[in-house]
Amino acid sequence: MTTKLERLDAALRNALGAHVHSLDTALSEVTLIVKAADYLSAMRVLRDHADLKFEELIDLCGVDYSTYGDGAWEGQRFAVVSHLLSITHNWRLRVRVFAPDDELPMVASMTDIWASANWYEREAFDFFGIIFEGHNDLRRILTDYGFIGHPFRKDFPVSGYVEMRYDPEQKRVIYQPVTIEPRENVPRVIREEHYGMK
Repeated sequence: MTTKLERLDAALRNALGAHVHSLDTALSEVTLIVKAADYLSAMRVLRDHADLKFEELIDLCGVDYSTYGDGAWEGQRFAVVSHLLSITHNWRLRVRVFAPDDELPMVASMTDIWASANWYEREAFDFFGIIFEGHNDLRRILTDYGFIGHPFRKDFPVSGYVEMRYDPEQKRVIYQPVTIEPRENVPRVIREEHYGMK
């Protein structure tokens, strides 16, 4: 007797064929990896094929693999990970696509397939600098319009580059270089023999 995940695996291999770069099942979750060139067409198949019917895009995010495995990672730096839901078949799928260029990470936009991709892709652009080709309104969504850089990239400094404050003399908000001095916080440990006991 085949399990639900085995049926999903077979349906994916049958419907996608050569679009499957990698297909793994671990911890009761199926992860499909497709190449950037096949991303748009593979996602259309995932939505429209009768054996799959992934009607909903429930999440999409960017990932920076530059320090993954303590620097042992040898693949592409940026990926887009999507989570899909099939209400018809009651199964879920994770789809990962790696941007082929680390200097200008770019993959196709899913906004024509799932409208919910709009803000997810804007967030991935804002935080990671991933460009979604075909997105008709790709602009920052959570950081300020004057923000420089992409704060979720592993090489972005923790303190940032600029800080914002209200200047009472100019009577407006101004930006200035970061004035936070690095410091090392050492937690204080309190040991009591009978702490919490009465």
